[in-house]
Amino acid sequence: MASGKGKKGAVNEPQKTDPFLAQNLDYQAPGRAVGLTVMLSLVAFTAAFMSYQSLQLDQATSPSSKTSEASEASESSESSESSENFALPGDPLWGFVSIPAGEFIMGSNPQRDRMAYENERWSSTQRQGRVALPEYFIGRFEVTNAQFAHYLSAIGSSSAEAFAELDPALPVTSVSLPQTLSYARWLDSQLRSTAATPVALSEALDAGAKVTLPSEAEWEKAARGTDGRIFPWGMEPNGAFANVASAALLPVGSRGCESCSYGIADMAGNAWELTRSPLIDYPFVMPSAEALLRADSLWVMRGGSFQDTINNVRSAVRGAVDPSVRNPTIGFRLVISSL
Repeated sequence: MASGKGKKGAVNEPQKTDPFLAQNLDYQAPGRAVGLTVMLSLVAFTAAFMSYQSLQLDQATSPSSKTSEASEASESSESSESSENFALPGDPLWGFVSIPAGEFIMGSNPQRDRMAYENERWSSTQRQGRVALPEYFIGRFEVTNAQFAHYLSAIGSSSAEAFAELDPALPVTSVSLPQTLSYARWLDSQLRSTAATPVALSEALDAGAKVTLPSEAEWEKAARGTDGRIFPWGMEPNGAFANVASAALLPVGSRGCESCSYGIADMAGNAWELTRSPLIDYPFVMPSAEALLRADSLWVMRGGSFQDTINNVRSAVRGAVDPSVRNPTIGFRLVISSL
């Protein structure tokens, strides 16, 4: 490039000490004004960058950020806890209630219960009978969609996704008797294999008890207690304590009932509950395993459903169903029983 101050035809060579300039002959060193502009730009950029970093730090340590992090941690903890206790309730006994050993009155006396059906009669000579049971544990609530979906997911069932899409708080229904027993066996295995199982349940299992469906007698004692009441809450009908004559299932435990036997929820209405007892005439006896295998029978279900009227949700009512039936009004609850 020609210089106005050099000799005619002469070329000002770039500084040999700067190889970059030697390759860019059109380069001109910046003047003072340009340098000052660059310096101010750098100062402005540095200030903006430091302000941005300070804002990020404030957000990271702000209460709202901590709340969000705590919420995420809580959700993670809840998910972990749910997995650890197999989606069972989080109370000290994981939703089970102890029913003390002893006798109770089973069946119906039409002189006291004008709504009684004939199949609730103890014998041709006796209206009601007394049955002695050892201590056992029964679910405070009916088994829910969430619990059954957790089980299906754990065993890799193709039905897991369908059940997971249902309202998790509703009682699981439309399951057959064999499916309920499969769930019970699976839960039995899980409770035996984790150290987190409540001590009282673990001791019962170690002593020979198992997770299964209640027998008719176990169900009825839990529903009516030892004072011979007609309903779980007492002697008189009361729709406030049961989901009956309604249009749909309710989440388990929706109808509070402090006066109900042993504090157990939904023993009247909401969903019929399957038992492990075949429908045979009273007096009640616990069939042997061999007899159960040979039984070509309907199987007893108890408690009535949301579709039933108040007379069908009495504690002594005996419904029955084929073991293969899946019905949207029929669910179940579990016991831990030595029988």
